[in-house]
Amino acid sequence: MSPGSSDWLPAWLALLEQAQQALLAALHALGLATELNGQPAWPFAQRLALEVLAIDRGLARSLLLAVLVLALALLPALAGLLWRRTRRPLWAGALLGLGAGLALWPWGQASLLWAPAVPSSFQHSPSGFSAAAIVQGAQRYQQLCVACHGASGSGDGPLAAQQPLWPPNLNRGLLARRREGELWWQLQHGAQDAQGRPTMPSFASSLSSSDAWQLLAYLQAQAAGQSLREEGRWLQPVALPELAVRCEGGPTRPLRSWTGQRLRLVAVAGGALLREDPRFITIAVSAPGQPASAAQCQAQGPEAWAALARIAGVAPTELAGTQFIADRQGWLRARNPPGTAGWRAEDLVCRAEANGAPSGGRTPADALDQLIARMDAEPVRAVVPGTPHLP
Repeated sequence: MSPGSSDWLPAWLALLEQAQQALLAALHALGLATELNGQPAWPFAQRLALEVLAIDRGLARSLLLAVLVLALALLPALAGLLWRRTRRPLWAGALLGLGAGLALWPWGQASLLWAPAVPSSFQHSPSGFSAAAIVQGAQRYQQLCVACHGASGSGDGPLAAQQPLWPPNLNRGLLARRREGELWWQLQHGAQDAQGRPTMPSFASSLSSSDAWQLLAYLQAQAAGQSLREEGRWLQPVALPELAVRCEGGPTRPLRSWTGQRLRLVAVAGGALLREDPRFITIAVSAPGQPASAAQCQAQGPEAWAALARIAGVAPTELAGTQFIADRQGWLRARNPPGTAGWRAEDLVCRAEANGAPSGGRTPADALDQLIARMDAEPVRAVVPGTPHLP
């Protein structure tokens, strides 16, 4: 897990992603792109391979330089259109600039810039990463996936050895390296090897469109839990799942309405009292079938408990007493398991590779204040779909 920085690569990848999405929106508005799942469908067989650019910084830099040169070359051409008297020399300058841009273009690596695309490549789940979607997706996983991928998603199901290819481990960053819309397409249409032979069946007859999105939400939560159980931290950023919350008898609000504030979620069993903390908005998550806590804010519905247990990598019966902290951007950053005397440095399970206190200023004496200081000093970068989280 890596903090934000002044590195140019994340911003460049985000700009390229936004450019592709803007192109799709424009084509859809002009009637040149159809719809799928109520969202614009990508009309091309290829897209920019951001997952390659995220790893190959030299290729990303070459593309950036080529785009800058071409943009500078177009400035004289634009000026020539605006000022007729200088049109010829400005067009000549534009041609020279275009020639320089073509000369700098990484022709030998151009094929690496593109990746196969499908109509749903730029689509996102309408249900989002919510507790309800995680719980519903768990049922679909048990029905359709566990026989091959195993109960934990590690690819060790009872029918794994009978498949043309051994099922992949879904918990080792595979999901984070794939675009959500392309994973949805694979669930609906199956997968093939390089020779076109089927390696995974199509589930279109068994999964509705919404079922497939919910299954992907569950797989993301399952991967987070396995990472925490095996590595002691979340190797990829984990968003706080969407929940319904009610505070002091007021109206029910979505959890995202608190974006910009730190949140603390506490799994409470048996109606235990919960101490408020001025550093957070504290939300109690009560065990299903048990009395609610006396906290000011309560998560609504039984799905929250099951979803947080899956993300924490524990059985629902082991969740009571667990605390989670989400930063101001809605990323889960810290987890304090039950049975501990208080917050510890190792509870920051979404962190930069380099450990230690944040640089500059006085180190807070309180362990929880230290966690908060590190969260603020090491924000999670914006994650571009389909790319690994950048160091």
